[in-house]
Amino acid sequence: MTTAETMTTRVAERPRVLAALDTVRDPELDEPITALGFVSSCRVSAAGDVEIRLRLPTYFCAPNFAFLMVADAYDAVSALPGVRSATVILEDHFAADVINAGVAARAGFAVSFAGEALGELDDLRRIFVIKAVLAGTDQVVRPLGLDQEALTVLTLGDLPPSVQRDRLCRRRAELGLRTDDAAPVLVDPETGEPVARAAMPLHLGRARLTRVGIEANTGICRGMLRHRYDSHGVAEEIES
Repeated sequence: MTTAETMTTRVAERPRVLAALDTVRDPELDEPITALGFVSSCRVSAAGDVEIRLRLPTYFCAPNFAFLMVADAYDAVSALPGVRSATVILEDHFAADVINAGVAARAGFAVSFAGEALGELDDLRRIFVIKAVLAGTDQVVRPLGLDQEALTVLTLGDLPPSVQRDRLCRRRAELGLRTDDAAPVLVDPETGEPVARAAMPLHLGRARLTRVGIEANTGICRGMLRHRYDSHGVAEEIES
């Protein structure tokens, strides 16, 4: 392969880098950082060096959430074939220097915030995946308008194909829950056990409140980011 062909291949990898970033989610909002406008720039050199710049809705966004997104972005990009190096830079955040240095050194959250952090963020990540499963359950169940008797026997295979169904199955898989067609839709996301009929109203109410809360927070964050930067990030970026 000639040098010119190599450069063309490297530059053409930018869409794959952005696709990798599509897999990185805001843990609280359960939305890709690309769709939320958190990726302000994505640059890929001819040699395969990648630089990603992230920004958040406010200067004081929770540092644990920010750390997760920066670390996940680094992992997603650095794992791509053809990427020689990956640099992820969080901008305009009160803890940006600590987070950027910690992720670059692969130090982990507890070491990066020594004396302040109680531990790593695995438990926090799991909490938000549980919430995503609850919200996703409401998204797929509510439009069906089924009574409790029908919901008792409703399985994933009974659900019509949809983006919401696919996302729910992915989130369930992250928790180690069943995703086969025979799996019940209504399960306790912490245990995987089917929801008893008597507990169904409480479970469905919790699922709805969780969905509404996530959607409200997403709208607020989108509005704050737009007000702060007046751009949609990479969605509006044009590179030569």
